[in-house]
Amino acid sequence: MLKFCSLYSGSSGNSLFVQSNNTKILIDCGTSAKKIETALDNIDIDITDIDAILVTHEHSDHIQGLGTISKKHDIPVFANCETWEAMENQRNKMTSNNIKTFENNTEFHIGNLQIVPFSTPHDAVNPCGFSICSGTKKISIATDLGHIDENIFSNIKDSKFMLLEANYEPEILKVSNYPYSLKQRIAGPHGHLSNIEAGKTISNLFGKELKEVMLGHLSKENNFPEMAYKTVTEELIHNNIDTNDIRISVASRFNPSKIITI
Repeated sequence: MLKFCSLYSGSSGNSLFVQSNNTKILIDCGTSAKKIETALDNIDIDITDIDAILVTHEHSDHIQGLGTISKKHDIPVFANCETWEAMENQRNKMTSNNIKTFENNTEFHIGNLQIVPFSTPHDAVNPCGFSICSGTKKISIATDLGHIDENIFSNIKDSKFMLLEANYEPEILKVSNYPYSLKQRIAGPHGHLSNIEAGKTISNLFGKELKEVMLGHLSKENNFPEMAYKTVTEELIHNNIDTNDIRISVASRFNPSKIITI
């Protein structure tokens, strides 16, 4: 059994919850410790029961509350060496015994969770997503990525559930007030995934295993939940996929999602 809940998802802060039969983890702590504690309370999870925190990369919307939560509740934090070096301020808040490392593309375990951190193309020092297995159940987390490469695809295929980035709608980004350089960064190969690219990715992954996808990390300025859902479902239909065969939802920016049970 695996359970998943998006506590917060978007450019204003990201934090995810994953649970197996005997292990509970967070992925990223990109908002205040208080907000994360409140979100966990709202889904009847005590933060003192969290076994570990995984970190995708060092951008502030993924690590804002990290050091405070780790120190306050004595929770170990797992990140790769390059990411640890890039988030020194958070690291300095923690006790040394809670600083744990992994290598991208190398499997490790927390409790009965089998975790593979796979490298992602994003403008951070060494970013990653995660594939997480418990028994025969597999879920994947893939956000903050400028494109889908073969390594990502091979890691997220055969997932029963996936949180996938659908960050922006290209036509909205084009006319936004963002400076041209930022628009290029977002739409570039090490930026973020658009709605249409999310739809294409889901279409390519569709099969007997994938049952549900939650779209996440939506831009506040360059996207809308309704538009992300519409664009993705239209792409699925374009690829002759019956949308009754796969559940698509959109993660909330400010509130916990429904709990997905695999």
